[in-house]
Amino acid sequence: MLNKPINTTQLSFLQSGLKEQLSNKHPLYILADHVNWQLFDDSFKKHYKENFGRPAKPIRLMVALLMLKHIRNLSDESVVEQWAENAYYQYFSGEQVFTAKAPCEASELVHFRNRIGEEGVELIFKESIRINGKGGKEDKASIDTTVQEKNITYPTDSKLHRKIIKKCIAIADKEGIELRQRYTRTLKKPGIEQRFRNHPKNGAKARKADKKVKTIAGRLVRELQRKLPAESYKTDLELFVRVLRQKRQDKNKFYSLHEPDVACISKGKEHKKYEFGSKVSITVTQNSGVIIGALNIPGNDYDGHTLDAALEQQQRLTGHKLKEAFVDRGYRGRKEVLGTTIHTPKTFSNKLTAYRKNKLKEGFTKRAAIEPKIGHLKTDHRLSRNFYITSM
Repeated sequence: MLNKPINTTQLSFLQSGLKEQLSNKHPLYILADHVNWQLFDDSFKKHYKENFGRPAKPIRLMVALLMLKHIRNLSDESVVEQWAENAYYQYFSGEQVFTAKAPCEASELVHFRNRIGEEGVELIFKESIRINGKGGKEDKASIDTTVQEKNITYPTDSKLHRKIIKKCIAIADKEGIELRQRYTRTLKKPGIEQRFRNHPKNGAKARKADKKVKTIAGRLVRELQRKLPAESYKTDLELFVRVLRQKRQDKNKFYSLHEPDVACISKGKEHKKYEFGSKVSITVTQNSGVIIGALNIPGNDYDGHTLDAALEQQQRLTGHKLKEAFVDRGYRGRKEVLGTTIHTPKTFSNKLTAYRKNKLKEGFTKRAAIEPKIGHLKTDHRLSRNFYITSM
């Protein structure tokens, strides 16, 4: 149920509000006055029932917390904790006077994200583009892809097999199933042999230990399949079976049990040969540098195949069609997408005029500016790692 709107028309004669106490030159103070908060109230109220349940937190508060989380690169717990200490955070969230207590539980941000869904998050992004005015409606933009890694360890089959054993034992304990053997002591010696696998004399022992752990995992999975009801834990057990069957060179492998959608992506980096996550397409205007598109693309598609979804999102958010988009050589093969001309670096044709060649050179030079922007998004705005669980 939506909460009653707060009356902000008049404060006590003896009490001045945050608006008078804070500096009107602070970035959050300025931003708070530019955001159309009523847009979120009108759009998100459909997700709440009238006169039913406990009154919810104000929509502006929850949207502001989501914005602050990514602006300041904070976790759910940290942004809620810092809100109680920071007067600018509170003014940005619509508070009139300082409040020395947490605005909500950190878990309420999770529920709010699930409530508004992908459509609601895109609406917040769309408002951020609108605030930049004409800068978000330029005719030329740069597009590039990067990888946002999932919150998993470096995946190996031996790690996955051990996790399957732990999960099988946990399922058995939860359902009250008595296993023939729990293999607690049996797994100690293979664990030591796996740990020191890089020693020149331990390679054969480690491979033998890997095989033994995989065999034990298979035994436990088959025992649960026999003893559990047909539909109980069906999805989990099918995943376990597929992980046990996969081989080193297989395509579409599973790299995590709690994040089955993780893909292994190679971007040709010297310091990191493979990244485990999903591909992200970023679109930035060339002159003003406004980010007008950010889209997570599951799987490991060739970069050129991501242009359709990226430009469709850009047109949906800005209501404007780009005339030209400058990309790197990873997109070669695409010349026009959704009415936008795609330029990739290549030897210029003799038919082009000198003026046109200079314009294209200028566009490719400006395209390079998207690389540091992606770097800032990763280091300062939570693009480096995705902590949200999207599956299971």
